[in-house]
Amino acid sequence: MARRILPTLLLSLTALLGLLPAAQAAPAAPDPAAGPPRTGQEPYPSAEEIDRSRAEADGKAASAATLETALTAARAELDRAGRGAEQAVEAYNGAQLALTRARTEETAANGRAAAAEAARATAAEDAARLAAETYRQGAGAELSALNALLGAHGPREAGDRAAVIGVVSERTRQILDAATSTAAAARSASAAAQAATRTAEHAATEVGAARTRAQQRLTAQQGEVAAAAAHRERLLAELAAARNTTVELERQRREALEAIAAREAEAAARAAAEQAAREAEAAAAAAAKAQAPPPAGRPWSAEGAAAAIAFAKSKIGLPYIWGGEGPEGYDCSGLTMMAWREGGRQLNHFAADQYAQSAPVSYRQLRPGDLVFWTDTGRAADIHHVGLYIGDDQMIEAPRVGMPVKQASLWIMGTPDYYARP
Repeated sequence: MARRILPTLLLSLTALLGLLPAAQAAPAAPDPAAGPPRTGQEPYPSAEEIDRSRAEADGKAASAATLETALTAARAELDRAGRGAEQAVEAYNGAQLALTRARTEETAANGRAAAAEAARATAAEDAARLAAETYRQGAGAELSALNALLGAHGPREAGDRAAVIGVVSERTRQILDAATSTAAAARSASAAAQAATRTAEHAATEVGAARTRAQQRLTAQQGEVAAAAAHRERLLAELAAARNTTVELERQRREALEAIAAREAEAAARAAAEQAAREAEAAAAAAAKAQAPPPAGRPWSAEGAAAAIAFAKSKIGLPYIWGGEGPEGYDCSGLTMMAWREGGRQLNHFAADQYAQSAPVSYRQLRPGDLVFWTDTGRAADIHHVGLYIGDDQMIEAPRVGMPVKQASLWIMGTPDYYARP
């Protein structure tokens, strides 16, 4: 994918540029016409000195190329660590959302169980009153029916006995049916409530585990960032020594290399998006010719998008806080959720859910306010990052721990995997 192009470009550029100084530094080969090697008095280098100088230059060039490759690998590893941490954060957000849904269902199931039990109690009272009245009047069929019902062990047996009761009055039949059906309904609702409680308890346990995993991954990432920074400085120092330059010059050179590679990677990502859009348009045209119904879309709201973008822009510079919904800081899906809340749309604090709650669009259909998503697997269920598109191939995002909310190129992480309109 396009996101993998950056390390490859860096390797190519560093290999090319890393060899140039060494090649320029290598002394010219001696002129065969200049005569035999000098004995110490001649004004030109001997063949042995030339070979030694060339070997030394080649060694420095190889060392520099190796160091450049190590720097590229360190940068790629740092990016991988950041993605891993963000995936852990979004997994926590998903677990938190599942817990909220489970608690809501538990409350609703308990409410249904309580209502069913109240209906069962009312029906039982009606049956008791009927029993008393029947005993006073000495009604035969009704009394037999009530005895059969009241002597049953549990609602299932009561239902079986009610099915074989003889002819009774309509009023008695209604009371008996109510007593039987409400008892069965109460039992079913109680079982559903218990299952909902177990589900909620499991979801709560999973939230705790997801929180622990996210915290561990973020702590590990911070350690990796510090280690990578120290490693980078050591590599730059070694590179400076190999090239007889300074660390600052090598740092500037490295940053220039990374900027070149980033621009090349962004261009490749955009080209991939354009190609995908052309293919999607061709498929849509073919479907139209086949008279297939067009996909349902969501109308774009200029007012809503403007409000969402204004909110996101006002948060630029705030820190990334995992699970954050403001006002002190945000994570990626927390920022887009709160931005579109200002825009009049309710989204869940979970990037994968935000895609599911929105209408898919293509790159060429993007408008300001739309959302862009990334996943390492290609599956929408595994989306781990979301940004808010603001136009001109720019977005606002909460990138990762240690990086504030910022405006960035749409292609900074490679070609987005999905685009959608809230």
